[in-house]
Amino acid sequence: MRILIYGAGAIGGYLGSRIFQSGHQVIMLDRQEVADAINANGITVCEGDQTDHTEPTAVSSLTQALELHSDYDLIVMSLKSYDLPDALENLSAVCPESATILTMGNGIGIERPFIDRFGPERVVAGSLTTPVSKNDRHQLVVERSRGLGLAPANPGQDIQKWVTLFQEAGVTAVGLDDYESMKWSKALLNMVGNATSAILAMPPGDVYRSPSGYDLEVRMLREILAVMDKQQLSVVDLPGPSPKSLATAVKWTPRFLLKPALTKIVSGGRGEKMPSFYIDLVSGRGKSEVIYHNGAVAQAGEVAGVVTPVNKVLNDVLLKLTYQEVDSSIYERNPARLLADVKKVK
Repeated sequence: MRILIYGAGAIGGYLGSRIFQSGHQVIMLDRQEVADAINANGITVCEGDQTDHTEPTAVSSLTQALELHSDYDLIVMSLKSYDLPDALENLSAVCPESATILTMGNGIGIERPFIDRFGPERVVAGSLTTPVSKNDRHQLVVERSRGLGLAPANPGQDIQKWVTLFQEAGVTAVGLDDYESMKWSKALLNMVGNATSAILAMPPGDVYRSPSGYDLEVRMLREILAVMDKQQLSVVDLPGPSPKSLATAVKWTPRFLLKPALTKIVSGGRGEKMPSFYIDLVSGRGKSEVIYHNGAVAQAGEVAGVVTPVNKVLNDVLLKLTYQEVDSSIYERNPARLLADVKKVK
């Protein structure tokens, strides 16, 4: 098959390398400096005790990618969610009619523009639960081997060939029926200790050990589950982590019993490592994926008639910090201040 990886970051680099290694034609598309680094050095993936080196071709423009191959079987959109709108504009005019679009961005609602543009029958949603870090422009480290969930945007459409593609590439892949339930379930996991930690400049473990921080997190998760219930979306398990277990615990376990267990899980899983929202915030690039997570929950809650004050405040405050509209020191290690903002929401 001919595969275009649109965005050769950690996710795109990992998936593209694995597919290339299994014998398919893979073209990587990214910024010039990234493309140059891949062409000069290839991509090295370290996973457990195994280190693999591949040398796919990389380009820096869609025009170059289409000059190499006029048609592709699969285009993997592995960009940050906030970069997808611009990529969609570039792709809209020249996308090969033969290509299926696989959206790998984290967040809620990112598939909708692609469905509207290309039709649901050409869109597959993906959720990668394998955490991958990028040491430099060509070396990737798989922190824990988990897997990939795939679901069709067109209900009932057979996507087994794409599941098989990744399985044969050595990626644990499963097919799921409802892409929205899948993406909401993955977002539920992504939002644990993310926006709160970024705003407070506190590691997730510290957030959960703080009474106010823990209160914010549990209320946030319960709001998400309430919106999902209202939309009749199921919490579904993905390879590796179990959103179902998290949802059951958050819904039904008394807070005083839940706190030690949840704090231990978060501290063990993320501990002192700062989350993706914080990394975006301190990068100074002026963009945040929070709008596709807590912001999307707040927006969906408003439509569904579910009050979501915690998600609304987390979205609004983190965006203000991202746009440098407020002084970050106001919230630094001050969960009580953030909780006070929530109490002001009507």
